[in-house]
Amino acid sequence: MTFREIVSAVFLFLLYLILQILLVRNLVLFDYAFCFVYIACILLLPNETSLTWLLIIAFITGITIDTFYNTLGMHAAATVLMAYCRPLIVRAQIDVPGLESRIEFSLKELGTGAFFRYVFVLALVHHTALFFIEASSLALIIPTLIRVAASTLFTTVSIVLIQFFTRN
Repeated sequence: MTFREIVSAVFLFLLYLILQILLVRNLVLFDYAFCFVYIACILLLPNETSLTWLLIIAFITGITIDTFYNTLGMHAAATVLMAYCRPLIVRAQIDVPGLESRIEFSLKELGTGAFFRYVFVLALVHHTALFFIEASSLALIIPTLIRVAASTLFTTVSIVLIQFFTRN
């Protein structure tokens, strides 16, 4: 990564965290759909980022959100799981050989359909882990599955809209 890419990634990291903590934290639809745009910090990192750095950045992101949400590591666990699954999802969705190392994860680069699928699948992994850790029981499986589905769709649409309105 060049110095410019590193500075840009750090700026976006801070921007998404501040956006989540100050604004999106209070954005809830019908007590089921929660928006977690901070996962874009991990989703938009370059593909050439090593798994070790990806997991470290995911942990720092998750523990920062846990600090402000007072959730004792739930966001950290879900974000690290999502970061761990990210290379597998990328390999499964990108079918052009040789392009995997320098691909940029943005709406402009991937196109609307591929970007939506990429964000949706990884948000589904994150939200499933997060809400089942929060429920800590299978007795609440129906409300938890509704919360996972609604929040995944809400987060995915939010991230795609943010990407749509940013200049990249």
